[in-house]
Amino acid sequence: MKRDQAHPAETEQPTAPDEVTSRTVGQLAKQSAGPRPTVRRPWSARRIPAALTALLIGAAAGTLLFDIIRVHAGRTAAAWRTRLADELATRPLDDTWMQISAVVIGLLGLWLIVMALTPGLRDQLPLRTPDAQTHAVLDGDAAALLLRDAAMHVPGVSAARIQISRNRVGARADVRFRAPADVKADLLVALREELARLALARPPRLAVRVRPRRK
Repeated sequence: MKRDQAHPAETEQPTAPDEVTSRTVGQLAKQSAGPRPTVRRPWSARRIPAALTALLIGAAAGTLLFDIIRVHAGRTAAAWRTRLADELATRPLDDTWMQISAVVIGLLGLWLIVMALTPGLRDQLPLRTPDAQTHAVLDGDAAALLLRDAAMHVPGVSAARIQISRNRVGARADVRFRAPADVKADLLVALREELARLALARPPRLAVRVRPRRK
């Protein structure tokens, strides 16, 4: 009798990285042709300002509560609280120190409000994604380095400096040879192509300046 040989079960092959990349690029290409989803900037956790504010308020409240408990226990109030109460009761509102203190407290409160209402992370640039549920960012220094490398590949450029923000890319290049106008035109093309490859959600405005290198 011949023994039946079982065929090996077909196993699922893992998706190759190139296939995943090409699929993502295809989705981005389809997305660029149609309406783009709204991309929001990531919000900073603000751990350091929140921790400092909590420590200051906690220390002030704890010190005041401790002194109030001492007074209710039959002891005299602390000298700093007695002096503070006297100063607030007798010092006029047009006093210089009162005005300076009010300005400092107002600026501190305004700073906390701005920190609470703004996302922060200004060095993080949002990227285009295939859908609204996916969020990706690119570090501003890394983007500036990529743009600088692209600028250095332009014939005639001997040095390049890139400053990038959320709304503007400033490029300055030194020209060793060739006409500065031709180098500037090629530099604009190279930087625009590199910005397109970065797939930023909000492409910044590009400003390019060139100057002949002095010997």
